[in-house]
Amino acid sequence: MTTVHEPALPEAPAALRVWPASTTAPRPGELAVGGVPLAEIADRFGTPVYVLDEAEVRHRCRTYRDAFPNAEVLYAAKAFLCRAMVRWMDEEGLGLDVCSAGELELAVTAGFPPERMVLHGNAKSPRDLETALRLGVGRIVIDSPSEIARLAAAVGPSGSQKVMVRVVPGISAGGHEKIRTGTDDQKFGLSIADGYAQHAIARVLGQPQLRLTGLHCHLGSQITSVKPYLAAVRRMVGLMARLHEQHGLVLPELDLGGGHAIAYRPGDDALDLTSLARKVRTELADACASAGLPVPRLVIEPGRAIAGPAGVALYRVLAVKHSGGKVFVAVDGGMSDNPRPALYGVRYAPRLTGRNSTAAPARVTVVGRHCEAGDIVASDTELPADVRPGDLLAVPAAGAYHLSMASGYNLVGRPPVVAVRDGLARLLVRRESIEDIRSRDVGL
Repeated sequence: MTTVHEPALPEAPAALRVWPASTTAPRPGELAVGGVPLAEIADRFGTPVYVLDEAEVRHRCRTYRDAFPNAEVLYAAKAFLCRAMVRWMDEEGLGLDVCSAGELELAVTAGFPPERMVLHGNAKSPRDLETALRLGVGRIVIDSPSEIARLAAAVGPSGSQKVMVRVVPGISAGGHEKIRTGTDDQKFGLSIADGYAQHAIARVLGQPQLRLTGLHCHLGSQITSVKPYLAAVRRMVGLMARLHEQHGLVLPELDLGGGHAIAYRPGDDALDLTSLARKVRTELADACASAGLPVPRLVIEPGRAIAGPAGVALYRVLAVKHSGGKVFVAVDGGMSDNPRPALYGVRYAPRLTGRNSTAAPARVTVVGRHCEAGDIVASDTELPADVRPGDLLAVPAAGAYHLSMASGYNLVGRPPVVAVRDGLARLLVRRESIEDIRSRDVGL
């Protein structure tokens, strides 16, 4: 592993707090990220386009490693993955949390060591498991009883595979009901309350080719408070104590997942990472001392908190329409490259860039180009009253769960990803072309 040392990022002005720390306003009406004016990126690469600040990504990786010096930090690849991101995670000393054969193979072909990866998912396909075993993934997180027998059979009687068991601690946390995964009424993991977790663990212990290294839990996403994590520590250590009493089992690892909230708009709450690290360590030490157990090594899985604030989405305004007392500003992207507002009602704070406007702010709704009433980029937001077709809008906090959830709706093609650093911009992922779309269609 080679660690690339970056200078500390400067504190951003209050108006730019939700933007990458390198964001500046070199001239009135202009924004630059990583030393590159956003208008230049739009002119060079077209729109929509996603901009990823490499220095911000690396800085956030180091922040996690500094906050959790004795923990294993895994980047949750589902937030956003490309070969450059894989390399940055490797160089910054993070592992990878992957959810599919596709994510796993992309990372390995980009040179990432498979032993530093963890595979999980609530319904792993035969291909997922076969790929993980073939490439030598470090650990596989068991999410259902049926996976135990399937995985043991795939490993074979002479093989060995490290595994964890995903446990549902019965804790409700997260920014939206669709991203709360720690309660007993959803599809992930095995519940402590009904005994399924304990039963599954006993079955794993009965498979000699499966080596149980620890327990895994993930409470949800966009969690702003430390308290749910402390409750999870207590319940997980309580389960570990019962496993020790019943089986003499001492587990060396405890994975608390991720879900750490970021700010999408000025004034939004974000999870205090320093407080989280300090309080989780204290809670874990106290709980283990009370149970008479050694303290396991922590594993955490930030995804959004690393990629999200490092990304900016750029769109061109196509139309401005006044209707029903509202002002609609339509752009050349939308739910095909960012479905999150439609799925979770997420709110963003776009900003005009590329020209200086002295017009008073007006309340508008920024909408996408797709044939859905729910195709909204930013509802009830402020833009200059003279916003017009051809203007460039920049949306901050756009690095996570945008392109990773993108679709082929209306066959508009997925946008490119451009990295910026030290005044230079380079293409990481090219724009999806009509030829890409045609080549998949073999119906004639």
